[in-house]
Amino acid sequence: MLRSFIEVAPESHFPIQNLPYGVFRSRNGGHPRIGVAIGEYVLDLAVLDQAGCLARTEAAGQGLFDQASLNAFMALGRPVWQQVRAEIRRLLSADEPELRDNGGLRTAALLPQKDVELLLPVEIGDYTDFYASRDHAFNVGTMFRGKENALMPNWHHLPVGYHGRASSIVLSGTDVRRPQGQMKPPDAAAPVFGPSRQLDFELEIGWFMGAGNPLGQPIPVERAEEHIFGLVLVNDWSARDIQAWEYQPLGPFLAKNFATSISPWVVPLDALEPFRIRGSRQEPEPLPYLKQEGAHSFDIKLEVYLQSADMEQAERITESNVKYLYWSMAQQIAHHTVGGCNLRAGDLLASGTISGPDKASRGCMLELAWRGAEPLQLSNGAKRVWLEDGDRLTMTGYAQGDGYRIGFGEVTGRILPSLK
Repeated sequence: MLRSFIEVAPESHFPIQNLPYGVFRSRNGGHPRIGVAIGEYVLDLAVLDQAGCLARTEAAGQGLFDQASLNAFMALGRPVWQQVRAEIRRLLSADEPELRDNGGLRTAALLPQKDVELLLPVEIGDYTDFYASRDHAFNVGTMFRGKENALMPNWHHLPVGYHGRASSIVLSGTDVRRPQGQMKPPDAAAPVFGPSRQLDFELEIGWFMGAGNPLGQPIPVERAEEHIFGLVLVNDWSARDIQAWEYQPLGPFLAKNFATSISPWVVPLDALEPFRIRGSRQEPEPLPYLKQEGAHSFDIKLEVYLQSADMEQAERITESNVKYLYWSMAQQIAHHTVGGCNLRAGDLLASGTISGPDKASRGCMLELAWRGAEPLQLSNGAKRVWLEDGDRLTMTGYAQGDGYRIGFGEVTGRILPSLK
């Protein structure tokens, strides 16, 4: 197994097999730049580039890593990403002296994560959220329409999605204020205005597009993964009562545009190759532009923890897995672009809530408490149907290898009261 000269614990999310990208700056000040997580450190790629350590890559000498976002690097495409990744792996390898034995360079390039501030890694132009988990879609449909009509007629034929709001995507650790809006209680004759009473989380995976496609030229499903730069965890906060009143006929609006939280480290798709598996069996067979052969899903464990204001530590409330997605990332990209839509470097696509086949793997409060009929019991005696002010939600995820993990770190956010 490949090892780094930097000591990395087996349970760390950031071994040499991972090498996720992020944007950071020193807590003592300075400008943002691009780094890679390795164990408890951040490897400063701007320093390496200036020292000539990346000279064998097409990204060298362009100032790509001395920037406040990954966009310019992402736009170069997969061959360049792979060149840079290979060089970083070489430099960090236990038997490579170039960085290991250069004390000055090592001190300048390797910074403790505790000494840096992580920033939003990408300048996000557009955001699309899908509805790609069959178990989630079936559960929600069952609650509102019954088992016989749980899934709409189109669901098994195309990846359902909607265009979200990029400006309200925030980094992990950002507090989220309870939104206000119109709601119509079942027993009310007219809508009312006020803070959402049914605030929820949604456990999702997201992926950033690298090199995009020209307007009018779809991305074929068999080439779609070439355009994925990397993955992040996504909590697409949702106000269920606002959504129930506003979504017909055009779908989510205020219920979803107030905040979406993402994790700071972008895990390269290449790091997840050892965890590639076959996805869900698709019936009926998709139309030709969506049809895939081989393994197009990934075994990535996902967990959600809740900590109320009066709890000393967070408590796990659900455990799911990316493998439960019915529609693959490639299928979602192919469908997104088949009409000619042009995706661009920095666009974020997300899976929608990922739920599994049993209660313990449901990916949101709506399912966990079954629309209020089965309140979630916490260990301190409290119950939850929806999220309350002061609650902190933390999501984490990793793929477990033989003696190492490919992890995403975490995405966390605390609920603040609505504005008066």
